[in-house]
Amino acid sequence: MFTEASGHRLEYRWLGNKSQTTTGVTPLVFLHEGLGSIDLWREFPLDVVIESDHPGLVYSRYGHGHSDPLAEPRTPRFMHDEALEILPGLVDDLVGRPPILVGHSDGASISLIYAGSGYPVQGLILIAPHVIVEAPGLDQIKLIKESYDNSDLATRLSKYHDDAEALFKGWTGVWLSEPFASWAIEEFLSAITCPILMIQSRDDDYGSLTHLDIIEASVAGPVTRVEIEGNSHSPHLSAPEMVTKVAAEFIRDIDLG
Repeated sequence: MFTEASGHRLEYRWLGNKSQTTTGVTPLVFLHEGLGSIDLWREFPLDVVIESDHPGLVYSRYGHGHSDPLAEPRTPRFMHDEALEILPGLVDDLVGRPPILVGHSDGASISLIYAGSGYPVQGLILIAPHVIVEAPGLDQIKLIKESYDNSDLATRLSKYHDDAEALFKGWTGVWLSEPFASWAIEEFLSAITCPILMIQSRDDDYGSLTHLDIIEASVAGPVTRVEIEGNSHSPHLSAPEMVTKVAAEFIRDIDLG
C-alpha cells in the first residue's frame, strides 16, 4: 500500500489486526535503519506483532524500498526531517493515536527526536540507537563504501530498493560528510518521559554502549536496558527469539499499565 507524505509516495504495510487500536490496544510503528526498508526488517516486525498481539505499521522512508527514490542529496538534518516533517503526518493519517515506536539504528534516532519534540508516544523500543557520531562507526561506513564497487552489495541492495545506488551514496555521503561529524541529538532526551527499552550488542561495530549510557542518564522516563553478546548491529536479526520476547513483554506491560 502507498500513501503521500511531504510530497513523496511512501510504501507501507499493516501487520496484525489494525481494528484492535479502537479497543485500547496501542499500535506499533516500525522505523528501519539507514539502508533498510520494509522487507529488510525480515520477519521481526511480524514476530513482534504476533508475540505481543499488537498491530504494527511498517513503512519504507523516502528513498528506501519501493517508496519514491531520492531526488536530491541527503542533508545532515535528514533524521530530523523524518521525525518532524514526515512521521507526525503518518501517525495522524494512518495510526490515529499515540503509538509505541520501534526503531533500529537511524530509525531509533528518529524515534528519539520525535518523542523528544513533544509528539505523544506510549513507549520507545530502541535497537542500536545513535545519539552522537563516533569514529569507529564512521570507520565501518568507510569500509562498506570502499567495498561497494568491488562486492555484491549493490546487487543485494537492489533486491530491496528501487534506486539502491542513490540510497547508498546518499546515506554514506551524508554520514561521512564534514558537517555531520558534529551531529548529535542529546538536546531531545530530557523531554522524553515515556518508558524506553534499549537493546544493543555489547561489541556493536557501528556504535559503543556510550549511546545507551547517554540515553539512560538523560531521559526522564523509566529505562530497561538489554545488552547482547556479539558485534551485530542488528541484534533483532542475530538473536531474533530473545529480542522478540523482550520487545513483546515490554509492549504488553505498557498496555497493562
